[in-house]
Amino acid sequence: MFSSEPTSSQLVLDLLQAELGEVVSADPALLQSVRTDKSGWVAPGAPLAVVLARTTEHVQSAMRIASRFRIPVVPRGAGTGLAGGGVGTDGALVISTELMNEILEVNPADELAVVQAGVINQHLSDVVAPHGLVFSPDPASKAISTIGGNIATNAGGLLCAKYGVTREAVLGLVVVLPDGTLLRTGRRSVKGVTGYDLTALFTGSEGTLGVIVEATVRLRPIPSGDIVTLGAFFPDVRAGAAAAAAITAALIRPAVMELMDHASLVAIDAYSGTRLSEGGGAYLLVQTDARGAAEEASAISEILTRLGADVRLARDSAEGEALLAVRRNFHPALASVGDVLIEDICVPRSRLAAMFDAIDEISRRHGIAIPTVAHAGDGNLHPNFVLPPRSSQPATASSEPNEQWVPASVWAAADELFVAAMELGGTLTGEHGVGVLKKRWLENELGPQSVELQRGIKSVFDPQSIMNPGAVF
Repeated sequence: MFSSEPTSSQLVLDLLQAELGEVVSADPALLQSVRTDKSGWVAPGAPLAVVLARTTEHVQSAMRIASRFRIPVVPRGAGTGLAGGGVGTDGALVISTELMNEILEVNPADELAVVQAGVINQHLSDVVAPHGLVFSPDPASKAISTIGGNIATNAGGLLCAKYGVTREAVLGLVVVLPDGTLLRTGRRSVKGVTGYDLTALFTGSEGTLGVIVEATVRLRPIPSGDIVTLGAFFPDVRAGAAAAAAITAALIRPAVMELMDHASLVAIDAYSGTRLSEGGGAYLLVQTDARGAAEEASAISEILTRLGADVRLARDSAEGEALLAVRRNFHPALASVGDVLIEDICVPRSRLAAMFDAIDEISRRHGIAIPTVAHAGDGNLHPNFVLPPRSSQPATASSEPNEQWVPASVWAAADELFVAAMELGGTLTGEHGVGVLKKRWLENELGPQSVELQRGIKSVFDPQSIMNPGAVF
């Protein structure tokens, strides 16, 4: 039953502040900051307010009021998203869980932890490390992104080819539904197949079904034994991609296998002071861990050498970790020279070289540089478009508000890139999510029947359609 009371923004704001006090903010600077994320997309208009929740009860109260007046709600973590999926749209109530950052339980015996949604990914690993455990999902943003945000986008990272994406690390959730009620999903046991898997449904749902406030997550033992890192230079990125596929075909699963094209190496060198670009046209970074790491690294080195690579072994684990840090500097390196449209596609591992060929062809045909890195262990590529300064860009018509920050020529190239990925049996997004920026291509991949079914699922949880409107669907 919907309220017949007046629904003016001021009335809703007054009710929120009366019930939640200083937890609610309408500070103009804060409202401006939550209109964007790391993608660079800025939502039009201004949100109504931001709820800086510290407790589950804060979220429940805010959701009850939003539901009563049909106010759109945007759940938000640390704002590190790359698809515009957690930005404060016009008139929306932004519910931030960033301050809900307590680790509620660490249980070494069961290898699990219970955390609030605002806990930083890396912080959890730091806390459980003395127990010989680690939280394995490791997106490049792990030092600044929240576990709630990781769950909302089903984040991946450098280690996910061997240890899985976020979904594999989530045992259960506590979610505030759109009407303010509390839903607990999942379990604490290793196994459990009772009923539909709602935990998996919420993982990757991008704030369209409810607000994740707490999670029970799986920890894994820190690998014992050696950690061996090697780098291999190739004349071009296609040769590097073929080599990565050969490692996979040999049934070897390194912990990390990252491929960088020459433009990426140049950008990283300029930012980090390294000289990787002098070694060749592409660089494959591989790390093995756990027992047998040395033997695994030796087998990988033999494969790469046979394929003509210049293979170099890190002298010790510290040098290996430094190389991983250099790889993680790729996106900051591009961001340091301008706005960047960071794309995220995934193809079968055997088609990685073909996808790099497609990117090269698209780049040449459109006259646009597309520096690309890839999680080569799982076929996830990140093509990047470094954009000209916004002041020099002509305003362009767009089907999505405020997308004129990306020139039409770049969207045309990106469109061809998405089509090529799907033609190779791949997907629009491997780990960043659909958000706002990719929803126009959603039906192309899923098909109309699947999209309609998914909209029906959303309507069960969110009958008033107030959760993150404009994102995904």
